[in-house]
Amino acid sequence: MMRDNESLIDISDSIHLIMRYTQGIDLDRFTQNEEKQDAVLRRLIIIGEATKRLSPEFRSQHPTIPWRNIAGLRDIAVHEYERVDLDRIWRIIQTDLLELLTYIQPLLPTQEQND
Repeated sequence: MMRDNESLIDISDSIHLIMRYTQGIDLDRFTQNEEKQDAVLRRLIIIGEATKRLSPEFRSQHPTIPWRNIAGLRDIAVHEYERVDLDRIWRIIQTDLLELLTYIQPLLPTQEQND
């Protein structure tokens, strides 16, 4: 349970950081800024790794969340790094991450649960 909580926090933190990194920019500015791309891709890797760390029991308790697709974010960022589709990454940022955040927010541990 503790590891699941830590993984959920990692996912949430990474989504919030990606949102901060991309706040106020559009796709054109994103595709021209390698630092932002690197930062976002790193956070997508963390989201994917954290998802893979979630216990099978936890994932099966929340079947409406597309865990396999989320874990695949890591694979996109790692295995396609040299030729990553920035349009696809931008769509993930603009739609999928916000949806994921709404899924996991109610599952995040409270401060008492995390201590």
